[in-house]
Order: sequence, then C-alpha cells, then structure tokens
Amino acid sequence: MNVSLQQLKVFVAVARERSFTRAAREFDLTQSAVSRCVRELEDAVELKLFDRTTRQVELTNAGASLERRIGRLLDEIELTLLEERAAYDGHTGVVLFASNPVLSSGWVPRALAQCASVFPELVVSVKDQPQSSVLASVEQGEVDFGAVCVTVPVDSPLLHAQVLFTTPLHAVLPSAHPLARQDSIGWHALRECPLITLNADTGVRAALAPVLAANGSKRRPLQELGHVATVARMVELGLGVGVLPVDAHWPSPGASLVSRPLVPETALTTVLVHRRNRSLRPNAAAAWAQFVASTTDHSPIANEAPAAAATPSFNWRSVRQSLLPEP
Repeated sequence: MNVSLQQLKVFVAVARERSFTRAAREFDLTQSAVSRCVRELEDAVELKLFDRTTRQVELTNAGASLERRIGRLLDEIELTLLEERAAYDGHTGVVLFASNPVLSSGWVPRALAQCASVFPELVVSVKDQPQSSVLASVEQGEVDFGAVCVTVPVDSPLLHAQVLFTTPLHAVLPSAHPLARQDSIGWHALRECPLITLNADTGVRAALAPVLAANGSKRRPLQELGHVATVARMVELGLGVGVLPVDAHWPSPGASLVSRPLVPETALTTVLVHRRNRSLRPNAAAAWAQFVASTTDHSPIANEAPAAAATPSFNWRSVRQSLLPEP
C-alpha cells in the first residue's frame, strides 16, 4: 500500500469542508488535483471514502471512520513536529536529565533554578536513578545528559564528561564526641568506630573502599544508606561516625552535628556526562551550560554548548564496576 502524507491531509480537508473546491483553496491546488489525490487514496486503501453528487460531498461509513482516526494521527504528527522544532530553538521544550537522588536533593535544585531564571519556557525533567543506571540512561539515549560522582579520571571512548566540582569526605559526629575537638581527623582514628555513610548509588563506596582498606578499617561495621538525612539521624543517636561529602553542593548533615575533614584527603568529583558520539540538542546544550554556571561564580552563558576537547574524561567501564554493589 502506497499512501502519501499529502493524500491523507487532502482527504481530511475534503472531509472537513465537505467540498473539493474549498479543500483545493486550502492547499493552493486545482479542484481536479484534489479529486485525483482522493481517488488515488481510495484506490490504495480499496475503499470508497466519499459519495459525490453534483451538489454535495458526503463521507461514506468507511470514510467517516478513516477520517476520525487519520485526523487524530495528523494532529499528533503536527504536534510532534512543533515540539521537535521548539526543542531546536534552544529556549523551549523538555530536556531529560538523570542524577542520583542525593545529588538531586543538594546541588541539582539550584541548577534547575538557574535554568528556570534564564529560560522560563525550558523544562528540565529530572530522573532519579542509581549511578550505574544514570550511565546506562545516557549511553542508551534515554536522557539528554546526567550527573554522577566519581573518583579517578581516565580516558573514555563512550561518554564525554565535564567536571563540575570536587567534594572532600568529612567525618560527621556530635559536637561532644572526643574526635570533634580536632580540626581534622586521620582515617586511622576511625579504625575502631562503627561507620555510617552513603551507599554505592551515590559513588561514595568507590572513594571509601581503598582508603578504609589502607587504614585497617576494612572489617569494621559499615552502614550504607541512601540519604544524607538518614546518616545524620543515626549519627545523632550515637550509632556511629558518619562519613559524608561535605560542601555547599551537597545536602547539609544538619546543625546538631559537626564535620571535620578526613586526612589524607579523599574526595568525590561530580561530573556532567553526555554521549560522545551524539551532539546535544540546542535546548539540552543550553541547560548543560546553566548547570555548569550554577556551580561557579561566573555569569551564565545561555547558549554555550559543551566543548569535548576542553574537559577531562573518565573510563566509564572502570567507573561502572566501582558503582555496582559488591557481591
């Protein structure tokens, strides 16, 4: 069956106007061209669509049924094309962004507010996922770009990454705790303490595992949780010492606790990622630029697209292994 979009549009116009003449004016065609278009459609679908007389044009039952369904489909096609065109205007449409839930409760809302203030017609839809799922969503094109936390930058053939900020790990504890009197705390001082931290979905495990092993803490009790607030509450109740990323970009542990930097310093780096072999749509590139601007003191550059050569990359196969739960 060989049916063209033009034939369907002409058919719907004739059905709506009940006139070949008025439909012809709508498409700037001759009446005979419209008649030929409808006749070719009837031949292709092997259905009579109109009853024609010298005075009027009426839909047959088959024509009425087809008009209802084709009319909806044409409306959907037009809406889809308009939305896609809007996406390429750079200032409108919907951008899909993936992040782990802890980042979503800290720095991400500020980035969203930055986008909203600069591009009020642009919608950034956030998809909360474990970090390994964020990487998969970006690789498979399910989202425009995402944010993850990593430890070691290396080469990547798959994804382009741009560093946003680096956050040191701190010990989080009640102010009355003996270790709270120190300006900084060595990892070795935590060897006898039950530790409470964030789970692999946030990237913290990849940073903790080597440093705990190096300081003889590998076999100490370790609670891994999904939210900073849960870690903080357990620390408040004396269940252990918290180990958390602490800076202005991450959720605060709360006013009732103090944090002390851990030495030697161990840090998490938060990066934006997108597919290396696919250019960002203009609206996604505009959102990306605002996400970057939200972490700096520089003025936002509304239409600046990410430049692959100017930023570090990461080996996502290695990172993905570090993000997956231990067997």
